[in-house]
Amino acid sequence: MNQILSEKDYQHEIMEYLQSVNGYRIRDAKKYDRYFAMDRDLLFEFLRTSQPDTMDELTKVFKGDTEETIVNVINQAATADKGSMIEVLKNGLEISNKHLDLMYTKPATTFNKTLNQRYDDNIFSVMEEVWASDDERVDLVIFLNGIAIISFELKCNAAGQSYHDAIRQYRKTRNPKTRLFRFKAGCFVHFAMDLEEVYMATKLERDATFFMPFNMGRGEGIEGGAGNPVYPDKYSVYYMWEDILKKNTLIDLISKFIYIERREQIDEKKGKKRYVETLIFPRYHQLDLIRKLLASVCEHGSSLNYLIEHSAGSGKTNSIAWLTYRLASLHDVRNRIIFDTIVIVTDRVVVDRQLQKAILSMDHQAGLIRVMDDSCTSADLSYELSRHTKIIATTIQKFPYIVDTVANLKQKRFAVIIDEAHSSTAGKDMQAVTQALGSGSKDYDDVDDMINDQIDKSGKQGNVSIFAFTATPKEKTLRLFGRLNTKGQYEAFHLYSMKQAIEEGYILDVLQNFTEYSTMYRLNKAIEDDPEMKTDDAKRQIARFIELHDTNITQRVEVIIEHFRNVVMNELGGMAKAMVITASRQGAVKYHQAFESYIKRKGYAGISSLVAFSGKVRLPGDDREYTEAGINGFREKELPNQFDSGNYNVLIVANKYQTGFDQKKLCAMYVLKKLKGVNAVQTYSRLNRICPPFDKKTFILDFVNTYAEVQAAFAPFYTATLLSGTMSPSQIYDLEANLDAYAVLDPEHVEKFNALLFKQRKETITADEKHRLTFYLQKAEQAVKRYNVEQQKEIRKRMNSFVHVYEFLLQASCFKDIRLHKKYIFLGYLLSFLKISSGGPGFDLTGKIKASRFVQKKGKTYAGETLVAKPVVKLPESDGFRLSETKIERLSRIIADINSRTGKNYDQDVAVKAMLQIRDILMKSDKLRIVAQNNSEKDFEFSFYDDIDEALLEGLDQNQDFFTLLLNNAEIKKSVLGIFSNEIYTSLRDSTVSNVADAAKPYNRL
Repeated sequence: MNQILSEKDYQHEIMEYLQSVNGYRIRDAKKYDRYFAMDRDLLFEFLRTSQPDTMDELTKVFKGDTEETIVNVINQAATADKGSMIEVLKNGLEISNKHLDLMYTKPATTFNKTLNQRYDDNIFSVMEEVWASDDERVDLVIFLNGIAIISFELKCNAAGQSYHDAIRQYRKTRNPKTRLFRFKAGCFVHFAMDLEEVYMATKLERDATFFMPFNMGRGEGIEGGAGNPVYPDKYSVYYMWEDILKKNTLIDLISKFIYIERREQIDEKKGKKRYVETLIFPRYHQLDLIRKLLASVCEHGSSLNYLIEHSAGSGKTNSIAWLTYRLASLHDVRNRIIFDTIVIVTDRVVVDRQLQKAILSMDHQAGLIRVMDDSCTSADLSYELSRHTKIIATTIQKFPYIVDTVANLKQKRFAVIIDEAHSSTAGKDMQAVTQALGSGSKDYDDVDDMINDQIDKSGKQGNVSIFAFTATPKEKTLRLFGRLNTKGQYEAFHLYSMKQAIEEGYILDVLQNFTEYSTMYRLNKAIEDDPEMKTDDAKRQIARFIELHDTNITQRVEVIIEHFRNVVMNELGGMAKAMVITASRQGAVKYHQAFESYIKRKGYAGISSLVAFSGKVRLPGDDREYTEAGINGFREKELPNQFDSGNYNVLIVANKYQTGFDQKKLCAMYVLKKLKGVNAVQTYSRLNRICPPFDKKTFILDFVNTYAEVQAAFAPFYTATLLSGTMSPSQIYDLEANLDAYAVLDPEHVEKFNALLFKQRKETITADEKHRLTFYLQKAEQAVKRYNVEQQKEIRKRMNSFVHVYEFLLQASCFKDIRLHKKYIFLGYLLSFLKISSGGPGFDLTGKIKASRFVQKKGKTYAGETLVAKPVVKLPESDGFRLSETKIERLSRIIADINSRTGKNYDQDVAVKAMLQIRDILMKSDKLRIVAQNNSEKDFEFSFYDDIDEALLEGLDQNQDFFTLLLNNAEIKKSVLGIFSNEIYTSLRDSTVSNVADAAKPYNRL
């Protein structure tokens, strides 16, 4: 048979490279001691060369038994229940009150020549065709100082075999009890490798052995995926011998990456605690991330920020632990420590504990990490930051409270690691982090000096580097922490995409089995025909009534339980679990009641539910008070462990456990709530955890969201996420002009208010002056309340827009305008002070709404669909025309109402596109501009709705189906498009005012 390359040729090629380039010794397999998994000759050569005095002293004690004694002590330490070879290598041994090191790590600095020499004493070697036992021959084994650390099974694609055959060999023909393969005591990792791909396992368990990819990934950015690149002049897995098996890399892996994770579990049969051990070996993207971050930090110090876009299932907790541990001791090229303190910012206490355990598994140094849990105050955080605590884990919410109490921290250098970079990292909380850690003496000469300092401390600080992790980077996150690429787009420093994670089998594609359901019903005629029932408040009450209607709940519960019984519950060997996402806490309680009632009525065994929600709940017509703990019968913090047990298999939630909840047995999700954007991705992704050794399948039944809407939510985060465009100072001045048009802020009051705040900071303010602070806020509130309630809400919305955009601009740029910052400060206080009436009690429709003819209509099931990435995102527009969360929520309710009444299946994306198309047409109307200039908003609406028909006809060819519906139904048209009448009126009127103002300034024109 003709072969381009044989397995033996491949094997020798690797060995020759290890010997000639990496400095390995090639050893005869006859030197292998199968009973202790070592090369004794090299072990004692290392010991006698690196520690001759200690070996001489031990020889005096044990004489001719010295070598046998040392070998047995090593073996006992490695094979003990709580022992491991990784710990033996890291920590060495104590024999007869003498310490022996079994390897030497690379010193953090070059100061100590003896330590650097000892590092060079490490001996790396390789053997081929090693007989681990009489029946087990291994292709290659790598040794460090005579101790076996890595095994390889090699396959050659050119010979008709692949890594699959190597994996099969490990599973079928390797005995986990053999000393070389013994978990924790034998090789740390076992590689199955062909010419194209590499897979690894850290524990051999026969057929249950779990192999993970150890590939670089193919392609970059939006083109990235699983596998390895193909090269014209080298094998795709060249990095294994050219990089991973280099001496420096292996010592680094052993000393700073590999560790034993011990997790506590409850034995369901015995009811006792037991500990499950896992040997953690970094995946390729984790190793690549840490090395690239460290290289950049060594070069740039604390001058840069870093965004890490790593998918769910990327092993983020371990990545953060490794990064934290390495940054804590990192030195620059001049042997100076780079960071004084590492601050881990997280919202999840459970992550704090996991990180603490992981870091302490790498370094047992007492007092290394301080976790600021619920028992700690902001004062405790301030204290820890000012002393020499090396690692601090805290929530971001503590920082605003210490901004005014810490000083002179800019003399220290900080690495801030953000566990999940979301919306809170682009507002006041993140601003507080940089202001606190960049704080100076705070000895200001005047108010302008103080404000200058505030502005300077709001953006990137020279003594602070931020490392922000996220799977779903929002636009502002990309702008704040991302890097500018050659195309002018902001992107992450490092990417491990959802696409690659799915292709590599680390997570599941949760949209592979998605079934749409729609709820049809009929309202009583009195409600349908009453024009007052078309208001937003009335529609909210109607939607709530439908959501909690007993018939609706009963029908949905029947669909859910029967689907779970017949399709889901026997998955994972009968361990499969499901989550029900409800729209409200009342909904969670009612669905749980209906769930248990249906199971009891049907006599079903083996199905039992739990409920999860915060606080206390009452139901209409029911005097009882419901709590999560009261319904479940145990404390809230026990729920994850209880749900993991075999006693429960359905979890009914309301705004709880939709993010950060890792339960690998979750196979099905039943969605009864509108989900959008990042929230949708995070919620559905609860299903994406794999559950070895089972071939897990996922199921989604969604009663509210369409597949197209959910697919659109996932699309930006499927590969790389790229930000196109940025925000300019002109946008904040536009927002200021729109706010100033209402004339509610007196510039003199803003100036005086800031002057008094400065006196308060200096502690020189009098009681009368404190009263004047309130007086200025009261005057502004009175000015706002001259307008009607709707206009007051619009003013507050414009204030909020100004504050949020200004905060972001401060953090993302070098923008500085002292006058504008004073207005920003004043508005921050005013927004807290300002109370706007809701406009009266509104309608109470209790008892008036009746619904009938409920039908849960099964729609299309989407199976095996391919998700197409839409990687480019843009910052939200600040001109008032982007759809706010409130508008999207209103629009969603309207579309759901249209679908239920017409039997159609319009999705939110169609409606949004229609809105933007119509808006663009209406904004070009000179007629509407003149009407807006000369009429009140109420009078403007008459022309607005007249012109809508013209706009619909003009855009008919773009969206025929939906636009025809609006043309033929005046009520639906007014309901849908009335959302935007205020914005269009205000914008057209403001543009007219601006034009008039510009015309009055001839010096502004050429």
